[in-house]
Amino acid sequence: MSCMKKEINRMKEINTGGRPPKKLTKTEIVQVEALSAVCTKSQMASYFGMTEKTFRAVEKRQPEVLTAYRRGRAKAIADIGGILYQKAIEGDMRAIQFYLKTQAGWSEKSSLELTSTHEEDRTWTIEIVQPDGLASNM
Repeated sequence: MSCMKKEINRMKEINTGGRPPKKLTKTEIVQVEALSAVCTKSQMASYFGMTEKTFRAVEKRQPEVLTAYRRGRAKAIADIGGILYQKAIEGDMRAIQFYLKTQAGWSEKSSLELTSTHEEDRTWTIEIVQPDGLASNM
């Protein structure tokens, strides 16, 4: 090996610099799944003593971390969604309204009051749009 190559290899060994990349253990990955039900990624990063940027870098290096985070969030949503659904089935009006607004696209419309200053302008046409898209005039 030439003298120059030896020197380059020696410099690579010496000049590794910086901290080693952060890596989560299997136990910490289990904690990620459990905590993801109640923590944002920023909060999760703080819990593990790192910045959110570092936590996202860990997710890229260790795809199992991202998988654990997503799995934990999905389980929590499924659990709470199941409770909400059960409450709606049991007749809880707030649960029914919330479910229909978030899952069925329902919305509450504000009332609209129409007034006119002209006496001859008293004929109004109201169009009612039904869920199946058919319209009828009143």
